Amino acid sequence: MYNLTDRNVVLGVTGSIAAYKAADLASKLTQSGARVDVVMSPEAARFVSPITFKGVTGRDVFVDMWEAGAGPAEPHIALARAADVMVIAPATATVIARLALALAEEMVSLTALATRAPLIVCPAMDSQMYTHEAVQGHVETLASRGVLLIGPEEGRLASGQIGLGRFSEVEKIIGGIRQVLGRGGDLAGKKIVVSAGGTHEPIDPVRFVGNRSSGKMGFSLAEAARDRGAETVLVAGPVALADPYGVAVVRVEQAREMRDAIVQHSADAHALIMAAAVADYQAAAVAERKMKREGADGMTLSLIRTPDILAEVRGRKGLIRVGFAAESHDLRANAIAKLKSKGLDLIAMNDITATDSGFAVDTNRVVIFDRHDGEEDLPLMTKYEVACRILDRVAKLFEKRPARS
Repeated sequence: MYNLTDRNVVLGVTGSIAAYKAADLASKLTQSGARVDVVMSPEAARFVSPITFKGVTGRDVFVDMWEAGAGPAEPHIALARAADVMVIAPATATVIARLALALAEEMVSLTALATRAPLIVCPAMDSQMYTHEAVQGHVETLASRGVLLIGPEEGRLASGQIGLGRFSEVEKIIGGIRQVLGRGGDLAGKKIVVSAGGTHEPIDPVRFVGNRSSGKMGFSLAEAARDRGAETVLVAGPVALADPYGVAVVRVEQAREMRDAIVQHSADAHALIMAAAVADYQAAAVAERKMKREGADGMTLSLIRTPDILAEVRGRKGLIRVGFAAESHDLRANAIAKLKSKGLDLIAMNDITATDSGFAVDTNRVVIFDRHDGEEDLPLMTKYEVACRILDRVAKLFEKRPARS
């Protein structure tokens, strides 16, 4: 999808127990539109059969560097030249050493040393091995050469111990691939701030005023901006979503904290996209102790307005501002009124009463309005696809405005 479509990804798999997770990685990359060519070390083929990777990619798998086949005479050279990116996942201590020392002893290291495409290495091994000074030396060598290292993570290892050496989650690795492929995209050199999720405005130590926002639309916008080369800052409310790889994430809880973070990070930004469902009201006074219901027939809660974040960054010269209007009635009129009252460049309106779009689902159906009375009615699509369409409009606005210093 988007920057993975029709891209050539060479996936190197080496002899770690985590090799079975590489099959899931190959499958997801293929489903996203990439052409995935798998090269395996002989040790990796003892963990997972090459036929597994051929089954999920639909393409030949290369293991034996000496095997003559019907393909090119030197498959590692052909794959290396065609690659848009090469990913070694999992990467053992052995292959990391081979890459650092330029030892081409099997198909994975042979292809990696032949390619000039960006290289991503995802280590996976026992923590006692990974922390060894020799392995760390080789890791530092690769990093100094511009290799992107993703992982390893802290967690339970094959040895049964807990430590640093666990293979990174597949979604994180895909995020790294997308980020690398996005270098030089149409948003490269731009800084985009995105807000996501709702806010929690405390009433007492256990209760709060909030809403049902899941944050999925804002997170999709941040990922899509990253995938097009933008420096991306995501200011996220208290939502249960993992931080996107390659995105600077600022976690907040209350509207005033979101306001402070957005004001700070948008000071040198080129665009602000407010996808967050910021609570409109907060308690006038927050109780220091949990309020009890015993003996009380009811409770009256005094509320005051929360900060208007878009209004506070309205005067920033050159800053493109995009808002969202989550509406339940008079959709078009309310969205246009918000667009004009806040002086926005664009606003995306969606119907929160629909069951297939809006809160807590992966799809959305929006209408994009601009300040020149134009509108674009988008059909139901994934939130990532909606994000791409919104960023298409933002990219066009960048073309029409002078670069921000």
